[in-house]
Amino acid sequence: MHIGELAERTGLSLRTLRHYDEVGLVSASGRTEGGFRLYTQDDYDRLILIRRMKPLGFTLEEMAELLDIIDTMRGTPDAASRAALERFVAEAADRRAKLQQQLAMADEFIELLASHR
Repeated sequence: MHIGELAERTGLSLRTLRHYDEVGLVSASGRTEGGFRLYTQDDYDRLILIRRMKPLGFTLEEMAELLDIIDTMRGTPDAASRAALERFVAEAADRRAKLQQQLAMADEFIELLASHR
C-alpha cells in the first residue's frame, strides 16, 4: 500500500510515517518505479504495535528495541530475548496501572467539578 493509505489505516500522519522511516523504526518494504514508498501488512502491523506503545510513553529507542525482540521471537528465540520480552510486558503493565490511576483521579476531579453545579 502507498503511504497515504497506510496513514489512513493507522491514523498516523504522513509526517510521522516519514519520521519513523528516517529513524529506522519502520521502513517502507519497497518503492515504486517513481520512488513512492510501498508498505506491506507486516509494516502495518509494526506501526499498530508502535501506536499501542505511544500512550504508554515508550521512547522511539524502546520501540525499536521491542521491534527487534519481536523479530527475534519470530525466528529462533533465545533466553535473553524471552527475558527482554517479559521485561517489556512487565513495564507495559506498570505503565498501564499508572495511567489507570491517572484516569481514576481525572474521574474524581470531574465528579468534584460537577458537584459544584
